[in-house]
Amino acid sequence: MKVVIIGASFAGVAAALEVRKKYSDAEIILLEKQTTLGYIPNGLHLYWENKISDLDAAYFITKEQLEKQNIHCYLEVSVEKIHTVHKSVDYIYDEKEATITYDKLIIATGSSQLSQKISGSGGESVLKYKRHHEAKAALAKVEASQSVAIIGAGQVGVEAADLLSQQQKQVTLIESMDYVLFKYFDQDMIQPLQQKMLEKGIDLRLNKTVSSIEAEVDQQATIRFGNEAVTSDTVILGVNVRPDLHFLDEHIRLHMDQTIAVDRYMRTSVEDVFAVGDCIQLTFGEDDETVYIPLVNNAVRTGVVAAANLIQPEMAFKGSLRTIGTSIFEYYIASTGITEAESLFTGQTVKAYRQEVRLTSLLDSDIVTIKWIYDEISHVLLGAQLISTSNMLEKINTLALAIQTKQTLEDLQQKDYFFHPAYSQMISATNFNSWQEVRDDENES
Repeated sequence: MKVVIIGASFAGVAAALEVRKKYSDAEIILLEKQTTLGYIPNGLHLYWENKISDLDAAYFITKEQLEKQNIHCYLEVSVEKIHTVHKSVDYIYDEKEATITYDKLIIATGSSQLSQKISGSGGESVLKYKRHHEAKAALAKVEASQSVAIIGAGQVGVEAADLLSQQQKQVTLIESMDYVLFKYFDQDMIQPLQQKMLEKGIDLRLNKTVSSIEAEVDQQATIRFGNEAVTSDTVILGVNVRPDLHFLDEHIRLHMDQTIAVDRYMRTSVEDVFAVGDCIQLTFGEDDETVYIPLVNNAVRTGVVAAANLIQPEMAFKGSLRTIGTSIFEYYIASTGITEAESLFTGQTVKAYRQEVRLTSLLDSDIVTIKWIYDEISHVLLGAQLISTSNMLEKINTLALAIQTKQTLEDLQQKDYFFHPAYSQMISATNFNSWQEVRDDENES
């Protein structure tokens, strides 16, 4: 069996490794557009945090490691067209046109930071750094800048704002919604972090939709939104990523947003063609409708699922809970499942509790604020949000598993846990606790 995989980031690599695990005699070929493979998209943030000493360390796997497992990797490949009827892929490699045939094809081309709505967003002053070469260029540009404007207050934008403010840069953060990180948190939960951002000197421009970026070479950029504008040495585009799928043929069905339509087995509308990672939509929460959720954990899991279903459908994708966790502006924040705000659009009757819980049994213990979003009738957990000045990020994984396995609040009260007074509370933070003294009734809704 000959398996061709287009794209060698998280989804493509995960698929390749899983195919090799399941089919020892399969011929596996990875086609990658970049000069290297396995680059971690937020490598520049890791460098700014001093987690790595050089951008060349921001890799999760190497070509040599893959080739030791008999996975053939071709770098700097430009895929021009796939022909699903003939089961072939046209590409350019080493400045020569070539064609490769396949038995099974996995499309894992990832995504790029693009904006069709912002005029001038492709200019040299507008930094995008998902790729290694982009990150190197961005690093030099930021180091030479005193002021940076960031468009988009999602996870990438807010993390960048924090790291750049620590470098004494003048940071302007522009967001079209009325608070930051709105996809993952309710406004009441994220308010302490947003207040800390203001205290740290972030020029926060909310409810502002950027229409254009104007910049001459070696001059400041002007970012326009409505009747207002700001100027900055450098602009970082932190808006949603999008896939580039120009090479598809007409037989592969697409969604309206030009992502590839797949079923729960990662199969496209064409037999023997699968799609994974940032080029597809996924089911989210309880709803069967699909949405675009470009996260690394989704990329890896979809890659594994596609590999499991190459011959016949055996493993269905369980959906995404949009689970995230990070540390920004002196807070640790994490989220999984639906927010209370978006539950208004689900058709479910949803309730929420917000609690403050000590992380250990010691009197000077740090506090974690937890928001539970659950079905009013069944008490099944639907979402959770955490914020603390102490590192409690791993706890969100327990709550994500609870949502995925449809645990009720009563189930969570009975969840088994270890106890040690220096490391845990007398009841675990992820065991729902309805005791009056820890419940914040003013925030009940």
